[in-house]
Amino acid sequence: MAKLDINSRYRMPSGFDIPVIGYGVYQTPADQASEVVQHAIKVGYRHIDSAVAYRNEAPSAEGMKKSGIPREELFFTTKVPARQMTYENAKQHIENTLKITGLDYVDLYLLHAPYGGKTNRVGAWKALVEAVEAGKIRSIGVSNYGVHHLDELEAYIKSTNENEGNGKGGVLSVNQIELHPWLARKDIVGWCKERGVIVEAYSPLVQATKLNDPLLVPLAKKYNKTTSQILLRWSLQQGFVPLPKSVTKSRIEENADIYDFELTGEELAKLDTGVYEPCTWDPTISHD
Repeated sequence: MAKLDINSRYRMPSGFDIPVIGYGVYQTPADQASEVVQHAIKVGYRHIDSAVAYRNEAPSAEGMKKSGIPREELFFTTKVPARQMTYENAKQHIENTLKITGLDYVDLYLLHAPYGGKTNRVGAWKALVEAVEAGKIRSIGVSNYGVHHLDELEAYIKSTNENEGNGKGGVLSVNQIELHPWLARKDIVGWCKERGVIVEAYSPLVQATKLNDPLLVPLAKKYNKTTSQILLRWSLQQGFVPLPKSVTKSRIEENADIYDFELTGEELAKLDTGVYEPCTWDPTISHD
């Protein structure tokens, strides 16, 4: 694979580029978000991953503005709340995001989870597509979508393009899912890679539950890295965009320091555990 660094980006199906690592602000208190986002940007991150449900969009955007880095070099993601998947709700959230953040556009807006039934999922997607057409959002995608949800969305996009004109169905650029060696989700990843859809990995550090795992400790010793850095390197070498989160400044720095070593093919094979162990919720299997 091409040598990556903190400034590397991937091209999305939308035509825009996404930084290969993001700084996640899930569970980051609103009163800390601006400061930690500024620190992350100072360390070299250019990609901030928020959501309406995190209640920290505004301070995260404030941190971006205070960083001194030009807006066009920064990448901001947010998400329509999981339990509010309707056309009208999505429209309202998009407007509110722009209003409270003061941003002229959002780089990436996702549907947070495939809840609410097909009509509501498709309706929320339609609101994202319209916001792209209006210049309010650059790229759109989904989160926590399983293969059956992705098939449903792809069928909608194709039929809309055929009936209303090419591009009217929107362009799926990203699927953000929980991913790590204990949840490799090869079916979902394969679906996305086949179509050039970027796969983002949340909880790439398995929520600190595997820090002393015997699979990771020898690798950490060999490369003089932490087990967290081994996990993030695994994610990068799978071609994912990992989204580590931390409010601890030293950890924010540590999580960005993963470009000076590379796991071997043999080591990656040993991390292919074949197990299915989500450490958070798992909407990918929902069938509502």
